Amino acid sequence: MSTALGTPAPTLRGPAAERTARTRTWYAAVGALLLVESLLIFVPVVVLGRAVNWPAGLDAPAATTLPLVADNLAAVRLGYLFYLAYSLLFLPVIALTVTALTDPAGRSRTVTRMAVALAAVSALARAIGISRWLTTMPGLAEQWQGGDDALRRVLAVQFTVVNDFGGGIGELLGVSAFGAGAVLCATWAVRAYAPRWLTVFGGVAGLAVALPAAELAGADIGPLVVVGTTVVQFWFMATAAVIILRARRGNTQKLS
Repeated sequence: MSTALGTPAPTLRGPAAERTARTRTWYAAVGALLLVESLLIFVPVVVLGRAVNWPAGLDAPAATTLPLVADNLAAVRLGYLFYLAYSLLFLPVIALTVTALTDPAGRSRTVTRMAVALAAVSALARAIGISRWLTTMPGLAEQWQGGDDALRRVLAVQFTVVNDFGGGIGELLGVSAFGAGAVLCATWAVRAYAPRWLTVFGGVAGLAVALPAAELAGADIGPLVVVGTTVVQFWFMATAAVIILRARRGNTQKLS
């Protein structure tokens, strides 16, 4: 099947025209959702960046983070709610991407189903990781504000355990393992239908997202953690552009 965006389709009338219009609208909506997903991440980057130095401050000790959480609790809740929305949208975004860029035969392939399954596990793991900032951390921050040195030592241990556990599930497993796997499987699933440059870009994005998983082996990759998230947002944008252009030009796969 050709990977070109194609030329405008011939003019249709009657029921065929209505079906074509609905199909184009559906594809345009999918592209719009991908654009929303690609831009939504910038809300927590800005809000949480100002409040708790996110994401660079995720590994900061309790003595640094808990006072910031207490002083900026509303911003922390708002930022992580947006991050939760972004993380949960990852599942429909991957599912709709492989649906929009393949045909019925492509959608039934094992790699396509794996992409959706990995995206579902990724979204769940991310939600579990994020929940610590919406539930446990505000309580620890409140106790920290009024606690003496003995209590703060206990709270510091609790903070470290919760943060390491939640971060391992959310960031390392949810994003770096399952999230990267979903992107790579989705890229492989659409490789026969999408432009070659988009599939190459998707492969690079998937590998970039997997970079933080190196921490499981004890590697310190420093600022490279942010690279994967940034690259995958640009891949979402590029994928959205391809889908929207196909919808406008009429070169779409027939929905089933």
